[in-house]
Amino acid sequence: MRKQICRIFAAVGCLMIFSAAAAAQRSRASVLASEVNGTFRKSFPGKFRGSSSDIKILALGGGKVRIAMELVYPYFVKGELSANMGELDGTAAIVGDTAVYESKEFGTCKITVKFVKPGTINVSQEGTDGDCGFGHNVTSDGTYIKVSNVKPKFESR
Repeated sequence: MRKQICRIFAAVGCLMIFSAAAAAQRSRASVLASEVNGTFRKSFPGKFRGSSSDIKILALGGGKVRIAMELVYPYFVKGELSANMGELDGTAAIVGDTAVYESKEFGTCKITVKFVKPGTINVSQEGTDGDCGFGHNVTSDGTYIKVSNVKPKFESR
């Protein structure tokens, strides 16, 4: 009897965890401009502490956002910190909580930005570093945290 009760509690606990995880993955119908606008950062840990990749995003309206990325791939050469760089500046379509940037300038590049919760975006990249016009090993993939709510300024195109 005691084993059955323990199994029931374990099963209920698992269901609660899986339900919470599923709810976190659901897309939202939309995101506010105040959530979109700003600068997001992915900081590197450990020996690369102090290095980061930044993404500036500005809601343009009409289902469009402007995205500018300044990305790095840090590494050491003979004990000295170095980095490969990648930059992108373009317009992405946004539907609900997901913005998608696509380009064929260097190859097929698709970058998806999902606003998972206020202050956090998950970015996934389809296409190689070269396809997206980035330096060797540079990628936009990862979780970025908002570091500024100020509407970003962009260099003119």
